[in-house]
Amino acid sequence: MNRNPFSGGASGAFDDLLRPQPHVPTSARLYDELRQQIISLALPPDSTISRNEIAERFNVSQSPVREAMMRLEQDGLIISYPQSRTVVTRIDVARIREEHFLRVSVECEVVRALAEKRDPALMVKARGFLKLQEALVGDTEQAVMFKQLDEAFHNALFAAVNQANLHGHITARCGHLARLRTLDLPREEKMESVLEGHRAILDAIETGDGDHAARVMRKHLSGSLERLPQIRAENEALFS
Repeated sequence: MNRNPFSGGASGAFDDLLRPQPHVPTSARLYDELRQQIISLALPPDSTISRNEIAERFNVSQSPVREAMMRLEQDGLIISYPQSRTVVTRIDVARIREEHFLRVSVECEVVRALAEKRDPALMVKARGFLKLQEALVGDTEQAVMFKQLDEAFHNALFAAVNQANLHGHITARCGHLARLRTLDLPREEKMESVLEGHRAILDAIETGDGDHAARVMRKHLSGSLERLPQIRAENEALFS
């Protein structure tokens, strides 16, 4: 009998991902939509983006489109040529390493704080995400949903130490690393590795040993970087 992975108590952890966010400015919605298309490689490097086409597609004025594009350019995901065109940047290896350094530095401190705090409510919520991910492991067609759960898991860790805004800031600054992870994820081995890493992180937090939790987090966040040479060789046209 087929089992619905989103039935039962664990599904509550996924509800926030599906719930529309009220009062989100138009420019922010455009930014999120375009960023997601770039991160997912639906808009691959060297794609041309037309501001007029975006305005027409979303039935908005040029002002929010311009604001969204400015944010994407600050993130290093697009580059605008005056009086010419706007294109999606290629994946930059130097930026990947910088973004990885940033993410590891912050998330290791997050799990240190969580190991000291040992919050039972976080464990219930985070292990709910793990149950959902476990149901998807091996089904590479569900890679997008698996990745959403991955992001939600890490967001929950930040939220548990009252740093949800910081998670959003880091996410925005790690677009090149995110594209590398997109290239790495659609593999059964990668899905299994991510799930195993999440389990190890929670187990380490529960021990109360902050140094151990940081080591586990560092290892978890370094998988795609270790495979960077192979991923780049297989997708040379996407890299600068």
